[in-house]
Amino acid sequence: MNTHPRSLASSLFPIGLLLIAMASIQSGASLAKSMFPLVGAQGTTTLRLIFASLIMLVLLRPWRARFTSSTLKSVIIYGLALGGMNFLFYMSLRSVPLGIAVALEFTGPLAVALYASRRAMDFVWIGLAVIGLLLLIPIGQTGAAIDLVGAGYALGAGACWALYILYGQKAGAEHGIQTAALGVMVAALFVAPIGIVHAGSALLNPALLPVAIGVAILSTALPYSLEMVALTRLPARTFGTLMSIEPAFGALSGLLFLNEVLSMAQWLAIAAIITASVGATLSMRRESPALVPAD
Repeated sequence: MNTHPRSLASSLFPIGLLLIAMASIQSGASLAKSMFPLVGAQGTTTLRLIFASLIMLVLLRPWRARFTSSTLKSVIIYGLALGGMNFLFYMSLRSVPLGIAVALEFTGPLAVALYASRRAMDFVWIGLAVIGLLLLIPIGQTGAAIDLVGAGYALGAGACWALYILYGQKAGAEHGIQTAALGVMVAALFVAPIGIVHAGSALLNPALLPVAIGVAILSTALPYSLEMVALTRLPARTFGTLMSIEPAFGALSGLLFLNEVLSMAQWLAIAAIITASVGATLSMRRESPALVPAD
């Protein structure tokens, strides 16, 4: 008799974690842009991942987990995808507005959702999300074309995001949230040489410490830990479609923290994206919670 409330609660729990994670990561992205003049996007990514890995290693103690060679391979790919996603996204923010960068980056999880879809109704929600994304990108209202290099970085981040979803599920199935800590450590080791070469001794500036720690917590430690929990509780197509809210969070963060004014078309886009996400959420209750393999 109590199975229905429990089933509903178990469905809403990972969705709530995703909402918190998305709000956190977009707020952190806005804060990170304040570091670009000092250490660049490369140095900002490096500081973010280094501090995040230290925080997560202390709190989650992932060395207690026992990894097989197969799982370790998935963790490494997950970490490389995580590092590439962070690095390329911050590189895109140098010349592309936050909301547009997030919309372009979203092509990755949207591709995962489209690839895994099997029912006609899934394509309705994905199609609605695509319409929202097209409205969200104000190409015709900016008076200037989107920087192609910046757009390329954002699309590259989207490809890494797709790998992050697939291999995050595969690696997290056995060790859950501890996988996120190891993944961030791998990402830090991957990106750090790039940031050190670019920013050099500027990375040691004590004035950057509070901002860097704040960015690490908001953009990496908190959201990726929450997402790892959600990844192991949602099918790949549901996770990918729900992440359609991400561009809306990016646009709202740009408005609140970077004074990026939203047009009416962008507000309509947010409504379309949220509607698509609600539809996917309702459909999820009829789906099997089994993980979708990454092969």
